[in-house]
Amino acid sequence: MLNRRELCSLIPVVAITGAWAANDQTLTSTTFPFDSLPQKPAGDHTTRPVVNGRIPTGEHVEVHETTLAPGATPHAPHKHNHSEFWLIREGTVEISLNGQPHRLGPGGVGFAAKDDLHGIKNVGDTPANYFVVAVGVMS
Repeated sequence: MLNRRELCSLIPVVAITGAWAANDQTLTSTTFPFDSLPQKPAGDHTTRPVVNGRIPTGEHVEVHETTLAPGATPHAPHKHNHSEFWLIREGTVEISLNGQPHRLGPGGVGFAAKDDLHGIKNVGDTPANYFVVAVGVMS
């Protein structure tokens, strides 16, 4: 049986678990008008979070939109536990997949599988705009 001190030491675990559950809510059918998405400026790029949660079939999905200044990268190439799609709306980007560059323009789609090293850079002379759809275990 737990004593009072041991029981109280579990309170942060319960709080954290509750926060994780709140961020992993099951999504329901809805729409996301672009003008209502909050803008988050970060230096040479701006993101608009769209959705972050679990779809009814069980997969975790996070979607955001990014506008990237000419010549900019939002971060260094990296890898993680989920897979990502990039859906290019405007501009010209170079997506690096495991060190191999791939140029994409409007309508182009890129995909990075789980644990693949990837990055994106605006290689055009106008802002690039794209959506990211991340699927899987979010880290």
